[in-house]
Amino acid sequence: MSEEAKKLVSGMIDRARKAMDQIADYSQQEIDELCNKVAAAAANEEDAQEIAELAVEETKMGVVEHKRVKITKKVKGTWNDIKDLKSMGKIEEDKEQGIIKFAKPVGVVSGIVPVTNCEATPPVKALFALKGKNAIIFSPHPRSKKTSTKIVNLMRDVLEEAGAPADLFQIIEEPSIEATNELMSQSDLVVATGGGSMVKAAYSSGTPAYGVGPGNAPIIVDETADLEDAAEKIMNGKTFDNGTSCSTENSLIVEESIYDELMEKLQKQGGYFTTKEEKKKLQDAFFVDGYHLNIDLICRSAQTIADAAGIDISDEIKFFIVEEEGVGKEYPYSGEKLSLILTVYKYSGFENALKRVEEILKFQGLGHSCGIHSVDDEHIEKLGAFAPVSRIMVRQSQSYGNSGNWNNGMPFTLSLGCGTWGGNITTENITLKHFLNVTWLSKPIEADIPSDEELFGEEA
Repeated sequence: MSEEAKKLVSGMIDRARKAMDQIADYSQQEIDELCNKVAAAAANEEDAQEIAELAVEETKMGVVEHKRVKITKKVKGTWNDIKDLKSMGKIEEDKEQGIIKFAKPVGVVSGIVPVTNCEATPPVKALFALKGKNAIIFSPHPRSKKTSTKIVNLMRDVLEEAGAPADLFQIIEEPSIEATNELMSQSDLVVATGGGSMVKAAYSSGTPAYGVGPGNAPIIVDETADLEDAAEKIMNGKTFDNGTSCSTENSLIVEESIYDELMEKLQKQGGYFTTKEEKKKLQDAFFVDGYHLNIDLICRSAQTIADAAGIDISDEIKFFIVEEEGVGKEYPYSGEKLSLILTVYKYSGFENALKRVEEILKFQGLGHSCGIHSVDDEHIEKLGAFAPVSRIMVRQSQSYGNSGNWNNGMPFTLSLGCGTWGGNITTENITLKHFLNVTWLSKPIEADIPSDEELFGEEA
């Protein structure tokens, strides 16, 4: 580790701790008012538009309108989730059990920002951190450093205008692997949103960390589904921000009796059903060495992908549909694609649909998410009991619903835990509770000791 990186990060950590000291005596009301100002500024439509435009210009990924919506919706949703929650002092009391809980800061947080969500991740993490009286230092991806820096500086300006220390929010403006590793090592908590290698680095840093696993969501469409509704939601989820989300629909597993009808409806929604020859062309262009994703084509428009593959499509085409039969490295379409490419499989018998979900997830995306379009509660609950994932969306756009939406009860966030399946410590959406230390105070209560009969039954 270079001395330059150590010096840079240690200086930022020192400023962050001093900033935390300055707000140590802030009341819940004062912190909430400060958070409210930050949220309002980050969700401002004009600023969000500028940041969205910069993000697309800088990264060459995604869609400006979608990024603007992502910023405003995620910030508003996050603040709505946490604005009335207690985050300091006594936050809970159970008089019957004699337990009182007190919330305290976790300290200086490392916020690792992925290139795919460089615009919305900083304000969401910043709100969680500030609400808990923490400071947060962001490490952006080098390809999106200007965008992340712009929105962090916007939030710093809000803090200064409110008379609070701007150094509660900081960012490494010239990121490097060395600086990021040093930040993770010196901070008190790491919240890592990014690729698998970054998450592994977070867990190897010696600092407590919340990481997320890769997505590769398989979606079952059974014979009871409303196919018009399913096709529209699948299209919306697949095409949102050109597939930048780790929650994007990657594969459909479709009951054979409704397969052809669903394919027709998906094509009416802007899907392009590839021939065998076009599937091969697309694979040659999109998968470097037949397996790894072409970084120049991920999260790009359908036309850009088509041009690279030598496929002629009309302006109305929004995404590609590719039929597949197998799963694994020799079937690259079965993995996460971060793109406007949707893989489709047929199945007969719901147990075979479940097996296909398991196969896909074991190849990539274990622990992340899956979904189902169905009104059959038996099917829905079978998937819930069986699937090795942390979240399942029912009759929803996967990429809209996983990280919180106005029409479901999932907590708003942009960091999704994948449990031990995905090498993570939690299956939860990472939210305010993960940015707090909680002290349990226990008072003595009247002993309630069960008899052996009550514990083990009369025959014990």
